[in-house]
Amino acid sequence: MADIRKQKFYTVETSAAKANAGELERKIRIHRKKIAASIAAAAITITVIVITAGLYYNFKEYQSFEIRSQIERNDSKATKYESFAGNILRYNNDGAFYLDTSDNPIWNQAFEMQEPVVDIHKNYMAVADLYGNQIYIMDNTGTQGSIKTTKPIEAISIASQGTIAVLAQQDGVSYLELYNKNGENLASGQIRVTNSGYPLDIALSEDATKLAVSILDISKGTAQTTVSFYNFSSVGQNEIDNMVGSYTYADTVVPEVAFTSNSRLIAFGDNKVILFEGMQKPEEKLAIELEKEVKSIFYDNDYFGLVYSKGDSADSHQIQVYSMDGELHLEQDFTMPYQKIEFLDNHEICIRDEFQCTIYTLRGVKKFTYKFDNALYKIFSGKTGRRYTFILDGVMEQVKLK
Repeated sequence: MADIRKQKFYTVETSAAKANAGELERKIRIHRKKIAASIAAAAITITVIVITAGLYYNFKEYQSFEIRSQIERNDSKATKYESFAGNILRYNNDGAFYLDTSDNPIWNQAFEMQEPVVDIHKNYMAVADLYGNQIYIMDNTGTQGSIKTTKPIEAISIASQGTIAVLAQQDGVSYLELYNKNGENLASGQIRVTNSGYPLDIALSEDATKLAVSILDISKGTAQTTVSFYNFSSVGQNEIDNMVGSYTYADTVVPEVAFTSNSRLIAFGDNKVILFEGMQKPEEKLAIELEKEVKSIFYDNDYFGLVYSKGDSADSHQIQVYSMDGELHLEQDFTMPYQKIEFLDNHEICIRDEFQCTIYTLRGVKKFTYKFDNALYKIFSGKTGRRYTFILDGVMEQVKLK
């Protein structure tokens, strides 16, 4: 038998084959570059479109809207509305009602109050009968506690966990009382002031450890205000009456004080705005002198605004918006009569009177202006930039600007 042996085969790379392979690789590289260039061009085009669309919507002025839903209202003109924990709080002399943005009830609390006032901090709120004796404390699930004071209520301030400070007065003497969210008394005491001293406002910090009190004194024939700070933690235990700081301002009335964070307080005076900072013992950081009379103030946790008359006409005004560091962020003129100016939850500035409103962004862009047929009571910003809720006489509308 013949000896059959397996043959080994070898490929021999010729110069022509090498040339063809090189050419193929070159074409593949060129093709890949073309694909990459096309993808980059498409990405740039999409980015330009997105930026252009964003700029268009950021600077567009809307003068109409599409009604997405409409719900009839039958409450009285005395009913007021506030934004609370992402939904809507409605309250009047007969009770408080917590609704989602589709007007579905979440909870309600009946009461009888002559002059109900509300204070809100994050997921807690309190409603009190001003100059009366009743207080209710709620969170977004319902009523947590109630308080019946023995002295008429002058002011309230609630912290983020439901602790509430109450300023009360009886027979010319002022008292401070502190309660937990269930209505249990934590502390109480008399405010030590001169015979001609009078507390104007109080503010409780977010963690309920610090309390600020603004006290007006006219004993020297002119008005002066003292802003005092109390600390209820271990820091203030070694201080007389837990007072950890006090600042007096001559020829100044400070009717409103507010903690905008746990370490920051703002005091609004008739001729200056004072900013305080400090986690334990707040100190004055900056005082902004006001050169002319302020018509309105408005603020949230990040900005505060002042409204001045321009003098050109009764309806000519200027807004100045500052950051909480005291830096001027915006100056904006507007011409319209107004009853209310406020920040919406999205930081937009809403100016409104009985039948019309104008909304500005913090860039100074006039975003929306409209004159309604029905009386306008409140505007809430929605979850997207063009969604709003209008509370009008007889109806609540959820809308999209167009």
